[in-house]
Amino acid sequence: MKVGILGGGQLGRMLLQSAANYPVETFVMENDANCPSAHLCHHFVQGNIRDFDSVYHFGKNLDALTIEIEAVNVEALEKLESEGVKVFPNSAAIKIIKNKILQKQFYSAYKIPSPEYIVTQNVSQLNEHLSFLPAVHKIGMGGYDGRGVQLLRKSEDFSKGFDAPSVLEKMVDIKKEIALMVAMNEKGETTIYPSAEMLFDPVLNLLDFQISPADLPEQTLWKAEAIALRVVKELKSAGIFAVEMFVDQNNEVWVNETAPRVHNSGHHTIEGNYCSQFDMLWRVILGYPLGNTDPILPSAIVNVLGAENFSGKAVYKGLKDVLKIDNVFVHLYGKQDTKPGRKMGHVTILSNERQELIHQAMKIKKLLTVESENANG
Repeated sequence: MKVGILGGGQLGRMLLQSAANYPVETFVMENDANCPSAHLCHHFVQGNIRDFDSVYHFGKNLDALTIEIEAVNVEALEKLESEGVKVFPNSAAIKIIKNKILQKQFYSAYKIPSPEYIVTQNVSQLNEHLSFLPAVHKIGMGGYDGRGVQLLRKSEDFSKGFDAPSVLEKMVDIKKEIALMVAMNEKGETTIYPSAEMLFDPVLNLLDFQISPADLPEQTLWKAEAIALRVVKELKSAGIFAVEMFVDQNNEVWVNETAPRVHNSGHHTIEGNYCSQFDMLWRVILGYPLGNTDPILPSAIVNVLGAENFSGKAVYKGLKDVLKIDNVFVHLYGKQDTKPGRKMGHVTILSNERQELIHQAMKIKKLLTVESENANG
C-alpha cells in the first residue's frame, strides 16, 4: 500500500519507525525539508498541508492518508475520499475535532459529559459572561499544545481572551487529568489502552510527565472507558484517538478534548505495551487485526523540552547520565534547533513500582536539558 502522512513532526517520525515493519510505501508532506520525518519516509514532498491543491495532489495517487496534526485542509481530504482514497481518521471526524466549537457541539449532541460552555465570537463578548467565571477560553481554530488556551478567573483576565470565535468553558475542580487511547478499525471493532495520568507544567501548560496506568478507583476507570469508547464510536471513523478527560473531586469524568491521531499521551506504549499506538494505527490503515494493548510493565514518560533562555542549534546536556539508568528509553526527535518549551524528545521509564516511576521521572527532568551553543540575549 502507498500511504501518505500529512505533517512531518515527531508523531510522523515515530509512525515511520513502526512502518518499517510492514509492507507499506510511505509518503510525507511538510513545509520544512529538515523536519523530523523527512529522512525516514520513502518519499518526501515539500508542501503546505493547509493548502487545498497541495494536499489534493499529494494524496490523489495514494491508497490511504493519515494525519499527525489536525490543521490540515479538510476540503481536499473530502475530495480525495470521494475519489476512493481512504483517510484515517475520515474527513468528517477531523472537521469536527479541529474546530473546538464543533467539537463541543458534538459532545452536547451525543450527551457525552463535557464541561458546560458558551460560544463567544469576539473578546468583547466575554464581558457578558462575568457570572460564568472561573472559565477557560479556548480559541476555536488553530490552538495547539497549550497555545490557544487562557484561564479566566476574574474580569481583569478578559484582555487575555481571544478576539475570534472561541469556546468559554466552565472550569472544573480537577482531581486528575487522564487520557485514554482508543483504536477503531473499518469493521467498527475497538480496543482501548490502559489510562494514562497526566501531570502538567503549570507555566507552559504542557505535559510535564505522565504515568500509566493511572491511579483511579475501578468505578471511575470503567466510567472513563465507557465515555472514551462512546466518543470514538459516535465519530464513526476508523483510526486512533486520544480522549483527554478530567476527573473531578467527586470522581465524575468529563471529556476535555479529543485528538484524532497518535498522541503524546500514548508515547509510553512504544516500550510499555505489547502493541504501541503507532503500530496500532498501521494495523488499522493496512486492515490487519487490532493489537494487544496490555501493558508489559507500568510506565512513565518525561517530555524533553527546550530549556528557558536558549534558542538555536540544540545541545543535549546530561544524556549519557540518563542512558545509564536501567529500564529507561530515550527518544530524541531530530529537531536541529531548540527554543524555550519546544518538544525535543521524550524519555520512557518502566517499573513495577509507581513511586519508582515518579522518582525517576523527577530525576530525569533535572538531568536531561536541551540548551544551545549561545544563551538568548
